[in-house]
Amino acid sequence: MTLRSRARSLVDAAYERVLRREVGDGPDHVAIIQDGNRRYARRNGDDAPDGHRAGADTTERVLDWCGELGVEELTLYAFSTENFDRPDEELDPLFDLLEAKLREFADADRVHEQGVCIRALGDVERLPERVREAVDYAEARTADHERFTLNVALAYGGRNELLGAVRAVARDVADGDLAADDVGVSEVESRLYRRPVRDVDLIVRTGGDERTSNFLPWHANGNEAAAYFCSPYWPEFSKVDFLRSIRTYEAREESWRRTRAKRAAALVRAVAEVELSEARRVAARLRDRGPGESDGVAEALATDGGDAGVAGETAD
Repeated sequence: MTLRSRARSLVDAAYERVLRREVGDGPDHVAIIQDGNRRYARRNGDDAPDGHRAGADTTERVLDWCGELGVEELTLYAFSTENFDRPDEELDPLFDLLEAKLREFADADRVHEQGVCIRALGDVERLPERVREAVDYAEARTADHERFTLNVALAYGGRNELLGAVRAVARDVADGDLAADDVGVSEVESRLYRRPVRDVDLIVRTGGDERTSNFLPWHANGNEAAAYFCSPYWPEFSKVDFLRSIRTYEAREESWRRTRAKRAAALVRAVAEVELSEARRVAARLRDRGPGESDGVAEALATDGGDAGVAGETAD
């Protein structure tokens, strides 16, 4: 290790400690778009499969970081529906890697020690048989675990997911199995790919692009999830980057809390102003009736509402 790389390592370690002190336990559900594997490989003079293998190593590290921060669910965008358009010489090694990693994760001691439940999201039937069998194996091996959920988005497309759910709802309504008036959030969620997931709190994208690429639109965009975009390619994604994303999420949550508090205070002030105005109007009517007209006082209070008296006391 050169002097410069050693110094950089020390600085990164110190910064990591600072960030860890700044963040809390983290969000419940993080979703990651693992972008940049191929660009990482090209930059290093390697082939695309080498980049995907390097990215798989990062995935294992992220699982450990989630455990440290109390994240309960992680969704990884491993293979999109658009990825089917890539050449066979790239797809075949990628399918081999997906198959191998699913089986490896399913058999890993730490996966079972940490109670990780592995689930696939997407149009899995479009995948090669060997990958589908690996999905079934991983899901069956970890089905009883409940402490942490790892969702692997395979053959996933957000628009296709929503379109499929809407079509399923429409069929059930047409068949008389579901009343149109009963269609709600739960009815749509129950018809999303394979199984529903909890709302996404934070969505992270590596590789420099600032877009969410049709990823979990119902669970992320519908929940107004915080978004964190960073430039490192996925194989280079570090714990410092991950902690920065958590800090972004917590800063957004704190901003929302302040905004909600300001709105609540403004609402209280608006209500108080209305009540005060009403109380003054009642008081003016009482003065106009002249002294000694107690019946008129009772009538005015009955007409204008007993709350005006409370508002009047508060105003005084």
